[in-house]
Amino acid sequence: MEKREELYKGKAKSVYTTDDPKSLILLFRNDTSAFDGKKIEQLDRKGMVNNKFNAFIMQKLEDAGIETHFNQLLNDQEALVKNLKMMPLECVVRNISAGSICRRLGVEEGLDLNPPTFEFFLKNDDLGDPMVNEYHIKSFGWAEKEHVEKMKELTFQVNEVLKQLFLDGGMLLVDYKLEFGLYEGRVVLGDEFTPDGCRLWDKETRKKLDKDRFRQGLGDVVESYEEVGLRLGMKFD
Repeated sequence: MEKREELYKGKAKSVYTTDDPKSLILLFRNDTSAFDGKKIEQLDRKGMVNNKFNAFIMQKLEDAGIETHFNQLLNDQEALVKNLKMMPLECVVRNISAGSICRRLGVEEGLDLNPPTFEFFLKNDDLGDPMVNEYHIKSFGWAEKEHVEKMKELTFQVNEVLKQLFLDGGMLLVDYKLEFGLYEGRVVLGDEFTPDGCRLWDKETRKKLDKDRFRQGLGDVVESYEEVGLRLGMKFD
């Protein structure tokens, strides 16, 4: 597979075209950012850890019947993925209150949410990824109604699979975001699933094992990501 031009550069990943129009190369960089890019650092090994973490999770989801864009690992920091037509939306599920929902609604951190909450956010860095609803999505043409329903359905399916997976490793899946795109007319899970885009706490101590360690200056960011992976049976050699 021939790697060609850079198609997109995000906060921590880059996407490259290939000689196959149906395939892209996803590069996980060592960059780490928070607060809309106001805090940026390079963390050694982070790209490798996230690349292998994402591959492991995507395979678990595929095994559960959830189609993803992941094809295969290429090297420590790159993966081959399907070329999706991405929808400009983030699907967020919260099992426990943390982060922005606490600030917006004035609720304390750590409340079990039953049922879990679901929120849509518009992917727009300049606007700070604002929360939107299905009326906005329909009015502005960001996604078709049937695709919106499928995204919601798949997001909750992911929740059922991964809540149990992390619980088996002694961890709580607090919340997470997913992004979807279209591939040959089907809604397919894209982007990534790593501790950069979810919150994970130790089940007993509620120690934070995710990107909040970077946001809150707690340290041991990559080490915590690796700890999560090792609890799930991943190998980072």
